[in-house]
Amino acid sequence: MPDAAERRGQCLCGVVRITARRASGSAGACHCKMCRRWSGGPLLAVDCGTEVAFEGEDEVKVFDSSPWADRGFCGRCGSHLFYRLKETGQLMVPAGIFENEEGLIFDHQVFIDEKPDFYDFSNETQNMTGAEIAAQFGISR
Repeated sequence: MPDAAERRGQCLCGVVRITARRASGSAGACHCKMCRRWSGGPLLAVDCGTEVAFEGEDEVKVFDSSPWADRGFCGRCGSHLFYRLKETGQLMVPAGIFENEEGLIFDHQVFIDEKPDFYDFSNETQNMTGAEIAAQFGISR
């Protein structure tokens, strides 16, 4: 994971705290229909790998959103906490949850083929289709 660093954050109400020990320095956008339905727009997230710890785990609720991933949220305030690949345990954490967003670089977009026409980002990024991201992570859709 390039430029990995420890990042800490919390949900909106503060009952769940997260420490990502090796969070990527890159942030990306997911435009898939599920992420847009979940977040109300594209999910802007950081790949945090598997070295992630939670305080307040009793309030972490998990929704089994697909055969390949589940999504975690705070049971008290509803804040989105992670998107987790079932096979590897790899967590994508919403960038806005972190206290220290400094240094993050927005450099990639996934499921670009599912992005609606009503918005665009001006950054030059790597753009991947749903099929390309599925192949990268070994997901059969």
